[in-house]
Amino acid sequence: MKKFLSYCFLYDDTNDLRCDFEILSDEISSLIGLLRSIVLDKNLQDDLSKVNELMYHINPTLRTKLLVTESEFDWLYQKTQKLQEETENILPDFNSETSSLPKFVLPQGCTAACISHVIRSKCKVLVRLLSRHKQQGHDIDVLLFNFTNLYSGYFYFLALKLNCLEGIKETEFKSRAYK
Repeated sequence: MKKFLSYCFLYDDTNDLRCDFEILSDEISSLIGLLRSIVLDKNLQDDLSKVNELMYHINPTLRTKLLVTESEFDWLYQKTQKLQEETENILPDFNSETSSLPKFVLPQGCTAACISHVIRSKCKVLVRLLSRHKQQGHDIDVLLFNFTNLYSGYFYFLALKLNCLEGIKETEFKSRAYK
């Protein structure tokens, strides 16, 4: 069986969430690579390459140690802020008294934006896995929580930008449950 083993930790105890975290962060990284392959903007391609590299540095964190830095977090935060500012300027239809951006949009539009929304959602699952791991009594560096949460925001605003670049108008989602 070892001859065909695709990853050495696949048979770890089911309560040990480290392998699940590594598999999910690998999936996210693969999706980032897919997204990068269809994005035409060179600056966004470069950013996605770095974002992807950082995800792979996050991958072994639960098994080894935190391998991403505050300065890398600051870089991602600045990129997220820039995307948010750009989408505020390109989505004037969403101006309101409290925010110029919608609380949420339907995850649709061009292929690149849809992939970005899938990544955004998977990043939330990654945060949830971290939360479960912490609830099991393991120490989690707050920087890792901040990084994985920020990834979700980054890919949300990237999706908005990608739709805008394609001339696709966002559809705000207004929940019947949450007002």
